[in-house]
Amino acid sequence: QVQLVESGGGLVQAGGSLRLSCAASGRTFSSYAMGWFRQAPGKERELVARISSGGSTYYTDSVKGRFSIFRDNAKNTVYLQMNSLKPEDAAVYFCAARLRNYTPYDYWGQGTQVTVSS
Repeated sequence: QVQLVESGGGLVQAGGSLRLSCAASGRTFSSYAMGWFRQAPGKERELVARISSGGSTYYTDSVKGRFSIFRDNAKNTVYLQMNSLKPEDAAVYFCAARLRNYTPYDYWGQGTQVTVSS
């Protein structure tokens, strides 16, 4: 079992930055691929970024060049650095973990709210 706890959300002005953290406990963190998702009111949850156990990354087009996902296996934590935030980035952000690529994520955090004022 893996427990995931997100933090770092909040209110920021457009153009500002936030860093989200997701702390994992339980089984070996370094073996897991990690993802950041977001869900805005009335919209489906979408994948924002993911990082494999080996460090390979993927970003959805709307955040490329602005967001960065990275992990610190010594701290059992994955981060999402968000720069140049836009009002359309506002959502609840969730982190998730899975052991195998191309399978559904096995574990989810409770989410952290990001609000971007224009």
